[in-house]
Amino acid sequence: MKNVRRAKITSLGRYVPPKVVTNHDLAKIVDTNHEWIVERTGIVERHWVERGTPTSELAAQAVGDLLRSRGIEADEIEIIIVATVTPDMFFPSTACMVQNKIRASRAWGFDISAACSGFLYALTVGAQFIESGRHNKVVVIGADVMSSIINLEDRATCVLFGDGAGAVLLEPSDDETGILDYMHEIDGAGGQSLYMPGGGSLNPPSSETVEKKMHYVHQEGQAVFKYAVRKMGESSRGILERNGFTGKDVDLFIAHQANLRIINSAAEKLGLDEKQVVKNIHKYGNTTAATIPLAIGDALDDGRLKKGNLVLFAAVGAGYTVGSVLARWAF
Repeated sequence: MKNVRRAKITSLGRYVPPKVVTNHDLAKIVDTNHEWIVERTGIVERHWVERGTPTSELAAQAVGDLLRSRGIEADEIEIIIVATVTPDMFFPSTACMVQNKIRASRAWGFDISAACSGFLYALTVGAQFIESGRHNKVVVIGADVMSSIINLEDRATCVLFGDGAGAVLLEPSDDETGILDYMHEIDGAGGQSLYMPGGGSLNPPSSETVEKKMHYVHQEGQAVFKYAVRKMGESSRGILERNGFTGKDVDLFIAHQANLRIINSAAEKLGLDEKQVVKNIHKYGNTTAATIPLAIGDALDDGRLKKGNLVLFAAVGAGYTVGSVLARWAF
């Protein structure tokens, strides 16, 4: 990274809808119970939007929070990158919707689809624009309205997901802080383990795709769990070793919040103790691209994240996608 202008996160914004759905609420809808959900996932409650609320609305709220925190105006934003698998619609992009809602008059942007790894992929893409010297203020958003694509008759998936959004501002670093490295990979062979089969060019929308419930999340739970446990640990260990660190050097491990057992397994493989690991899945469930920025926010609220901390981010998602980012925290 020598002679390269480094990108750092200078501000954070987040938003979750006010409606809270507890495990007990879901037990009234589908054959499940609070104890079953907590034991297998660690989730106690999640936030869901009111029907018809688009992802762009959550994203715009998160960016508004970010702008207030940083004390800047929307027209200072140069790029908007939105990581999501629940765009408002196929096109135009959700980034366009957000740009219009926040009146970011000078910004261009686009969406990234990488499921639960989406925020980390978008973060590293955004960092390239800072490192190249072409841009100075890049907004990266992770936002999903997963309640819009879950089948409330499928107890294996409907209990997992929540809605939310988080956004960060990337700016040039003038010190040792910032994004140090990333390590990403994809494995398309896992595509049939976690996917939404209907709605695209392969299975265009029709009465048949609706009848067959093809517009909902489909998941092979055990396959996804095993892959995530293995790859989150491998990716995290790999990026640390490449940069001359071990688990002992990590101040905070902020992983995608999909399942408490996956997070604990990765932390154990890295030799981390509880003080080094951020967990908030019990409050939000799996918000897909939003989990990591929401977890960053909780770490900041709790005073656990401070300037100069070495932070390891990691995620595994549908695709399969795998991502890890190493950063020296900037504020």
